[in-house]
Amino acid sequence: MCLILLALGVHPRFPVIVAANRDEFHARPTARAQSWDDAPEVFGGRDLEKGGSWLALSGRGALAAVTNYRDPSRRRAAAPSRGALVSDFVRRPLSASEYITTTLANGDAYDGFNLLVADATGIWYGSNRGASPQRLGTGVHGLSNHLIGTPWPKVLRATRAMERALSSDVERLEPELLAVLRDDARAADDELPATGVSLEWERVLSPIFIRADDYGTRASTIVTIDASGRASFLERTFGPTGTVEGDVRRECRLAAPIAI
Repeated sequence: MCLILLALGVHPRFPVIVAANRDEFHARPTARAQSWDDAPEVFGGRDLEKGGSWLALSGRGALAAVTNYRDPSRRRAAAPSRGALVSDFVRRPLSASEYITTTLANGDAYDGFNLLVADATGIWYGSNRGASPQRLGTGVHGLSNHLIGTPWPKVLRATRAMERALSSDVERLEPELLAVLRDDARAADDELPATGVSLEWERVLSPIFIRADDYGTRASTIVTIDASGRASFLERTFGPTGTVEGDVRRECRLAAPIAI
């Protein structure tokens, strides 16, 4: 993922809302969101190159998502897959609080990542680039390819738009959130962060929804969970030109509601 928005304890019907974009090279083999053959209780997309995931939900009431921390100067070819952090959590019995602590204790093995894990112990965030485990509280949170809350233009634009979307009627909430994730406006040059890539790539990567010849937003995901644990998972996938390829939806009741 390259953008994750969380609305926690804000919406009157859904105490947990996730809206996220996955940005990736179009040539990277990927499976759309589905129940996993090796873990049927898990629903989410799969990276077919290394086997991990960017966002997944388990019927036991475990949700995980990851973004890369953009720092090309520290990238290592032999580092393990960061997507495995998502797939490992949703398939294992460790609580979110235990998993985030254990993962960050061994975080130096990986390239830079931001990890979100959630279950009945709360919604936890951590990064191996300087963010200790922290339980997220109520409010709207934005995360891209730096530490959570870093005021990149896309994060500020997206969180403000999400706040507006949360006032929509329930039947309009999903379309409004998808529209937030579809915003392809670029930031002005004087607002761009300096992350170690070229200025042209900073421009390309600055929108909420990315379009480039070989790289771009490949999926938008909306997850809503009510107080009883009833969850809805919608994934919309996109082709290289940003055209919609299709939607996948799953609705279920979690064994234990995610706590805030």
